[in-house]
Amino acid sequence: MSTVDLTGRVALVTGGAGGIGAAVVRRLARLGASVAVLDLDAAGAQRIASAVGGIAVVGDVTDPDVMPAVVAQVEKEFGRLDIVHLNAGIGGGQAGVDDALDVARYRKLVGVNVDHVVYGLCAAVPALRRAGGGKIVITSSLAGLAAMPSDPLYTLTKHAVVGYVRAAGKALAADGIVVAALCPGFVDTLLLGAAKEEFVAVSFPLLTPTDIADALESVIAEAEPGEAWIIQAGGKASAYQFRGVPGVGQMPPDVVLGRA
Repeated sequence: MSTVDLTGRVALVTGGAGGIGAAVVRRLARLGASVAVLDLDAAGAQRIASAVGGIAVVGDVTDPDVMPAVVAQVEKEFGRLDIVHLNAGIGGGQAGVDDALDVARYRKLVGVNVDHVVYGLCAAVPALRRAGGGKIVITSSLAGLAAMPSDPLYTLTKHAVVGYVRAAGKALAADGIVVAALCPGFVDTLLLGAAKEEFVAVSFPLLTPTDIADALESVIAEAEPGEAWIIQAGGKASAYQFRGVPGVGQMPPDVVLGRA
């Protein structure tokens, strides 16, 4: 039985209409939270929100004006905001290592996987402060911790998310806001596309959206500020142990200020 009780809490999930997002919405509602579902898919968002007694919000997470408006709407509807899962994400779909770069697709990738995270966190922080603290969980990937040569641009965006989480987590800890990343392996969602057939052909174990919801529950209950939690099929979610790379506080001032 879960030890997480979210009764009276309010959550916002981006990309909540399907896949990981929908599983997380259902889990948060089961734990007692009121949930707002944000997605471009209006029908899907409404379907999931109606199933859990939440609200559906339609918006483009790459628009810098959307996340502040959504947070304001959630606070108006529920009176507070306690948990934010910035989950919306897309795949790279191109190599990004030659001169055939599709700039429009690249900008969309960065917009969803990186800009949306920054916009979402910045919009959520004032609301979480008003609530006395809270949790921000961001969906990254194992590709945020290890290179994925098959998709360098996706790897770039997910490494960016992990770095942002590690720094923002420390910066916001004093406010009672825990920022953490969730870094799953391959998950059986539409994001896999045609590649799913290749995984199936070699009996490669895939995570399910429910596995990710389980992991998210652990992150909410146990994560420390700035942690990146990993989850692989058949395993248990746990905090990744980074090597002892010198932090900024240990570097000479000239290096920090860019004068070296």
